Amino acid sequence: MSIRPQYHFRPGPDGLLAWDVRRLIRLAEALPVFDLPLRQVAEVDENWWYAHEGVPTVRSIAGHARLADAADLRFPILLCAEGRLMDGMHRAMKALVEGREVVSARRFDVTPEPDYRNADPSALPYD
Repeated sequence: MSIRPQYHFRPGPDGLLAWDVRRLIRLAEALPVFDLPLRQVAEVDENWWYAHEGVPTVRSIAGHARLADAADLRFPILLCAEGRLMDGMHRAMKALVEGREVVSARRFDVTPEPDYRNADPSALPYD
């Protein structure tokens, strides 16, 4: 399966940190899969997509709705060592829309180092 280039962003002490989601997925392949109650995914009640990509518009929300609709719930979401979401918000959204109470997940024992520090999201490679 081919995955589109995408990044997980977090603020860091010296600017924005960025992880290549494709690398995170490869690193997580051997981690055990478990059922995570959606009520424990704090990010579904936070400003997830628009903290770094501007203000929500109907068009951008529609784009996220399309991605959630196409999301495959067979693939687990990824959590850092602290239990924060690193990949899978569209899957979490789809599970919520479908009325599910759990989503499959993998959690890193140690959070991988970011791929980029002091990142500019618009300057990262997306090809």
